[in-house]
Amino acid sequence: MAEQKQKGRPATKPVALKEGYYIELRTKGSSSAIKLRRNSMAEIEFATKQYEKSKIVNYLGQVKDGKWIDGKNKGKKTST
Repeated sequence: MAEQKQKGRPATKPVALKEGYYIELRTKGSSSAIKLRRNSMAEIEFATKQYEKSKIVNYLGQVKDGKWIDGKNKGKKTST
């Protein structure tokens, strides 16, 4: 099969995080991680309990209006 080239102009707007609560999931022994978003703190607590047996779970904080409200990045602007 022929390799497809990207069409169109690349995005220039920076990626912004949606409003909500975020945790970071990392496989034990791995350096890469994924961010998981939920709408409420209760959902974050449930997800933490669900994943903590097999993954390293780190609470990142709440995002509102493009800024971190709490967590280790409190007061900073969001950037992926």
